[in-house]
Amino acid sequence: MRLDKFLKNSRIIKRRTVAKDACEQGRVEVNGKPAKPGLELKVDDIIKVTFGTNELTVRVIALIDSCKKDDAEKMYEIIN
Repeated sequence: MRLDKFLKNSRIIKRRTVAKDACEQGRVEVNGKPAKPGLELKVDDIIKVTFGTNELTVRVIALIDSCKKDDAEKMYEIIN
């Protein structure tokens, strides 16, 4: 699954275009490296997203193409 789609489906970022812009601006890292929106994610990848002064680090648990709001949190585990 593409990184921008994962961020949207998991509800970490509300819209896919916003997720794409965040990736292009260098605010998203996967496994410690700056990531492009089209990067293919795998289970156990570590994603770090910077929101202004806050950072969110999560581990990918599942890649679900279409999920309901209640299932979105099952796609990742918050590390810190």
